[in-house]
Amino acid sequence: MSLKQEIIRAKYFPSGLMNKIIMRLKGKKFGRNLKTYGCMFIRGTGSIIIGNDVTITSCRETNPIGGDTKTILFAKNKSKIIIGNHVGLSNASLVAMNSIVIDNDVLIGGGCKIYDHDFHSLDFETRNQSGNAGVIAKPVHIKRGAFIGAHSIILKGVTIGEESIIGAGSVVTKDIPDGEIWAGNPAKYIRGI
Repeated sequence: MSLKQEIIRAKYFPSGLMNKIIMRLKGKKFGRNLKTYGCMFIRGTGSIIIGNDVTITSCRETNPIGGDTKTILFAKNKSKIIIGNHVGLSNASLVAMNSIVIDNDVLIGGGCKIYDHDFHSLDFETRNQSGNAGVIAKPVHIKRGAFIGAHSIILKGVTIGEESIIGAGSVVTKDIPDGEIWAGNPAKYIRGI
């Protein structure tokens, strides 16, 4: 480990310890060798399960690309967020009302947003009368070895295939097959890997 890495690790040791304490107090589960840098925003009554050897940055100093955004893990109601082994998250927001599953060996770039629901009803009358009634939620699944470029947005019901790559700043609204590169708003096929 370089001197710079050691200084960063020492600086963020208290927040990393605090993140683990908060997760335990809230009944969230994490595996061995979880490394976090900066304070995370952990909320919701749903389940959050983090695998082994996961690294999560939640501050500008360790990944300036993510901006001022903290890492948010918000599992609403009875939803679930499952993060596999050897995953890297940088200042990302994962908000689940159904489920967000991230398989092993996935990289989520700085400032990415992953939402499995619409947050509000699309119907004007319903939205104004009852807040979250009529909200559509569908599972999100990011398969093994995928790489999501910085500032991308993954929307409800999307599956991203094994080892696929999403270009920075993309908005993903539909399934991506295994081994392909997609980019843009909305994301479109670029080429195979």
